[in-house]
Amino acid sequence: MADPRFFDNRGPFALADIASRTGADIGGADGSAMVADVAALDSAGPQHLTFCMGKGFEKAFAQSGAGFCLIPNNFAPAAIPAGMVVLKSAAVQQAFVTAAKMFYADSDLPVWDQKEAIHPSAKIGAGVSLAPGVVIGPNAEIGEGTRIGPNAVIGRGVTIGRDCQIGSNVSISHGFVGDAVIVHPGSQLGQPGYGFASSAAGHNKIPQLGRIILQDKVEIGSNCSIDRGALGDTVIGEGTKLDNLVHIAHNNHLGRHCMILGQVGMSGSCEFGDFVVVGGQVGFADHVTIGAGARFVGGTGVMPGYWPGGQDYAGYPARTMKEWVRETAMLKIMTKRRGKKSDV
Repeated sequence: MADPRFFDNRGPFALADIASRTGADIGGADGSAMVADVAALDSAGPQHLTFCMGKGFEKAFAQSGAGFCLIPNNFAPAAIPAGMVVLKSAAVQQAFVTAAKMFYADSDLPVWDQKEAIHPSAKIGAGVSLAPGVVIGPNAEIGEGTRIGPNAVIGRGVTIGRDCQIGSNVSISHGFVGDAVIVHPGSQLGQPGYGFASSAAGHNKIPQLGRIILQDKVEIGSNCSIDRGALGDTVIGEGTKLDNLVHIAHNNHLGRHCMILGQVGMSGSCEFGDFVVVGGQVGFADHVTIGAGARFVGGTGVMPGYWPGGQDYAGYPARTMKEWVRETAMLKIMTKRRGKKSDV
């Protein structure tokens, strides 16, 4: 479900209309049934349309409360949840993108048609400092004592807490910012994530209908990019600190008091525990889960899966520091031996 502070829902739509636009087969279901919105598989309700990619998602499908779900033609679940109507499709992801765009046709970049720098509906707290060139969209809220630097852009519906510092040329959209947050110049927060449904016809942009949430006392370095969620939220936990040039993709959840150094890149849907430390230029694949207190040496490449907390990791691909040191030492010994043999 998209937050109405940031997105305009053009629904509801009849099930038959959605089937016609997406090419999905509803079998003998009632085509006049109304669909109110799109949502993720794990958060959808009786009036929502979601999708399931089939194999590997059986458990989530069985537990879903969705009223309508797109599934692959060859997906044969053990049982369909009570009250759910399935729509069969040869290309589930592409079908869902088409349906999502029916509800949210203007979901990509916001349209700025206001003539005023500060929209009349925006709420500005006491003691707020706005530098020249600041633009604040409709229904945005800026807390007491917050300072916003030159040429910063605060989008529609964005809420910023008290005593924050927002640097020059920062843009914030589709999100909520807590108290005492610092965002250094040039960072872009809440922009669409990198998500496409690919086919022989090309790459179709998946609407990014989630939000970004920065909890209290977060600090974001300069020129960072934090994408909003695709259907859920991207969350940066309380007290977490990001260095410059960090990219956090959609639907990542970072715990409290993490330290993320420069040029780190995180693919989507990663889960970090509290007090995780990440060195510079570490790369995370998607769907990585990191336990609390884990630490990663700079340049490490982290593959999908669970990485227990309280340990140090290094190397590409990542392994524990102990394993990496042992393997590196063995490689050095083997190289020296090989070199001596070639000299004979």
